Amino acid sequence: MAEVLLTHSNHVYSDPKQAAKMQPYPPLATLLVAAVLEQNGISVALFDPTLADSPEREFAKALENHQPRLVMVCEDDFNFLSKMCLARNRELSFNVARAARNCGIDAVVHGSDASDHAAAYLAAGFTAVAVGEPESTLLELAQGSPRNAIAGLANRCEQGVHYNIPRRVHEELDALPLPAWHLADIGRYREAWLAAHGYFSLNLASSRGCPYRCNWCAKPIHGSHYHAHSPRRVAREMLELKNRFHPDHIWFADDIFALSPRWTHEFAREVDCARAWTPFKMQSRCDLMTRDTVADLRRVGCEEVWMGAESGSQRVLDAMDKDIRVEEIYAARENLRANGIRACFFLQFGYPGENWADIEATLQMLRETTPDDVGVSVSYPLPGTKFHQIVAAGIGAKAHWRDSADLAMIFRGEFSTAFYRALAEAVHAEVRGWPSAAGAWAQVEALRSAEDAEAVVA
Repeated sequence: MAEVLLTHSNHVYSDPKQAAKMQPYPPLATLLVAAVLEQNGISVALFDPTLADSPEREFAKALENHQPRLVMVCEDDFNFLSKMCLARNRELSFNVARAARNCGIDAVVHGSDASDHAAAYLAAGFTAVAVGEPESTLLELAQGSPRNAIAGLANRCEQGVHYNIPRRVHEELDALPLPAWHLADIGRYREAWLAAHGYFSLNLASSRGCPYRCNWCAKPIHGSHYHAHSPRRVAREMLELKNRFHPDHIWFADDIFALSPRWTHEFAREVDCARAWTPFKMQSRCDLMTRDTVADLRRVGCEEVWMGAESGSQRVLDAMDKDIRVEEIYAARENLRANGIRACFFLQFGYPGENWADIEATLQMLRETTPDDVGVSVSYPLPGTKFHQIVAAGIGAKAHWRDSADLAMIFRGEFSTAFYRALAEAVHAEVRGWPSAAGAWAQVEALRSAEDAEAVVA
């Protein structure tokens, strides 16, 4: 039995793309909330649906086994899938609320989608929504504080939703405990990784948030704040994972890892001192991948960096408020190449105003920089962003993708959903050297020609 049953809604097998990819990670933010609750004397159980065969059936069994007084759906804020607000994840979350309600148990929820759409989650049966960073809000809730007095909480009211005063973000991250790793079935994650890839990867986060202002990026949890753990704390966490679980690899799940050159240099020194060296991959920005920073990263095990290149058209980058120059993409690629680090680009097609010439500029940039891998998406409007405001009038009934491979155009773009899906397939095929590349590009050209012809007739 446990006072609180924690769960989340990321189920790998509900997302065909993620099931094929099979790179599952434990729910880091959920485990951190569990650690905060346990630190304050609250007994916690975890139902982790990530690799469950049947999340609904297994959650019902967890309810029966633990008989909690409170259920918390706490999404992993460090997992990019939770930030995408996918329809299937929402369905799974709503199922949890329904199952808890049927047992007479209150359920509360935290996550990007719930923060943006509190009314929908309350209507689905949740008694409250934790908006913003979750640790203190969910702790006070578990301790029995009055719901109308808890900062960061949204509750039902006669007018629909009442939002309490906002919760301030944590500024001293080192004051937080280590995640409650003992609640996660690490062996199951290890088996999945070894079967699919022959090595085992675990996740860490050295920071929270992002201070940059890309106008399509939603920030319902941390806002535009950015705070980092001390380099020593991060090195200590790396050593903890290394000694306890022996991962072959680490994914730093930060939005922006190594934002400060000084922090990065100190981090490299602390990892050396602790002998915590472990191969890792990370996300950053092209303009942060300077020679000195890249050299420090390589020294302590960085093998792969993913960067938001987005476009090879400066016009599109400026429209996005990306605040980078195309030449910085080239420079980052060369700095990483010179240090033997894989350079991988996130690309985004379909931003308002992007035309075929802009797409050609992106393709030229790809062919000249030859990244080691790419992730391709289409512009996806999320509430609270300037981009969403720009395209709001053109958003139809479908406001969210069902899964991460959906790539549907939520608003009316220059080309159709079919075109952008074909373009994503062709770019992936070319960069990854697939034999299907020629046929994929033929499909792109056929769709472009057909849509151009339709536009002329119209």
